[in-house]
Amino acid sequence: MVIQELGWDNDTDDELRVAIEDSVDADLVDGEYGNVVDAVLLWWRDDDGDLVDGLVDALTDLVGGGVIWLLTPKVGRPGAVDPADIAEAAPIAGLSQTTTASVSKDWAATRLLAPKTPA
Repeated sequence: MVIQELGWDNDTDDELRVAIEDSVDADLVDGEYGNVVDAVLLWWRDDDGDLVDGLVDALTDLVGGGVIWLLTPKVGRPGAVDPADIAEAAPIAGLSQTTTASVSKDWAATRLLAPKTPA
């Protein structure tokens, strides 16, 4: 499984990153990877710009039917993203929101499913 990481910064949760790498037994790849990926880990903060644009950009290398895990600071933390903004942006970007979970002390993850490509 190849997971692309976008939006990394000094505030990201390194323990979570290592746990993900350990679970897939591979390093995360960056935006320069240049090949298709099975999933995207997108770190996103309220001041990172337009969420729809960020989600569309995250689809660039994602295989049809792949998953974007949108990681946002939890409510009350600096850079928190309003859940309503995610619910609004996902379908505009062509994604289906399926699950939201607390994944660390400061970060929440929202699972966004990309449409499958026609066979």
